[in-house]
Amino acid sequence: MRKLVVWNLMTLDGYFEGTKPWDLDFHMLAWGDELEHYATELGKEGGLLIFGRKTYEGMAAYWPTATETPDIAAYMNGIAKIAASRTMDKAEWNNTRVVRDIVPEVRKLKEEPGKTMFVFGSAEVTDTLLKAGLVDEIRLCLVPVVLGGGNPHFKPAAERIPMKLLGTTPLKTGAVILRYEPAKAA
Repeated sequence: MRKLVVWNLMTLDGYFEGTKPWDLDFHMLAWGDELEHYATELGKEGGLLIFGRKTYEGMAAYWPTATETPDIAAYMNGIAKIAASRTMDKAEWNNTRVVRDIVPEVRKLKEEPGKTMFVFGSAEVTDTLLKAGLVDEIRLCLVPVVLGGGNPHFKPAAERIPMKLLGTTPLKTGAVILRYEPAKAA
């Protein structure tokens, strides 16, 4: 059975982007050799990336021409990808297909053998999959900054979803990678 892991960078006050789409400058407060190594290791673990439409559009605009981190760019451009969208008809980025209803698709994919599936960014898709009980692990890089406003990573919910701490990894930048297992996936 395949595992579904959510990965994102998040501020101390819970935002994964600032007040404008793709306002991600705070990522540089966490970036360094350790986080670059961690991102490279994710590439070895992953077999499929899942994005919401907005995240897909931003990633597809950036990674095909990215040169700063060649190993990560090769991974991002080469891996199979899903763009979860009710409005897109086709996806132009290499190895990407559009899926209109992500919950049954992920249920089906989880039953198949294969490497880890990752959701990068994509707070709306994360919310949908978390509420459907399909997320096996949440990995957050907690960035040592308070933005004061932005797009929250976790959306309001009707009920609590308890988490079990699986591990912590402090970084020299002051950021901390946190790994949690949602109780529903336990």
